[in-house]
Amino acid sequence: MKCPGQDMRYWKPGDIFEVDCPHCGKLIEFFKDEATRRCRTCKNLVVNPRMNFGCAAYCQYAAQCLGEFGPDLLAKRNDLLKDRVALEVKRQLGKDFQKIGHAVKVAAYAEEIARHEKTELALVLCAAYLHVFFEPATEHPVEEAQKKAGDILDRLGAGPDLTQKVLSILDRFVSGGRGDSADAKALFDAHQRASSDEARLESEAK
Repeated sequence: MKCPGQDMRYWKPGDIFEVDCPHCGKLIEFFKDEATRRCRTCKNLVVNPRMNFGCAAYCQYAAQCLGEFGPDLLAKRNDLLKDRVALEVKRQLGKDFQKIGHAVKVAAYAEEIARHEKTELALVLCAAYLHVFFEPATEHPVEEAQKKAGDILDRLGAGPDLTQKVLSILDRFVSGGRGDSADAKALFDAHQRASSDEARLESEAK
């Protein structure tokens, strides 16, 4: 059975469109499911600017379905993944609004730091949301938190390489060490800033 998203019988008007080549300005026709197309005029490879990964944002067979991802497309795919991780963490935390608020605050600081330090934003933000399961005050042991984080990433299609990198950042966070990892340092510093904000607000409320 062919994936409905890739079956042209299910396509709508606008699923085939033209965009200006960013290199030479000539029109390039794209199908919605094309990851890249080479400009006929200047011969440069152009990323589909309207690429909607849909299920490919988390499907483990996405590369087979859409072809191999280039660096630009992989970045977009990982960008969608961090958003899905954020939603899943919030879903699992349910009505624990204190932890949700803490995770969101840490993620906001982590994004600011990661952009400034030019670290891998998707990795840092995935770790920033998942770190709530590793907090020292949590009722879950580290092994359980590692399994939970790994299961979430695996279920959302992160892939073994990205999953291992995120878990490595979280391991450094738990041990209190930053090591030589800029990603781990970004999470550590973001957590420190968020915790400082929370402590100040708590003090002011007394």
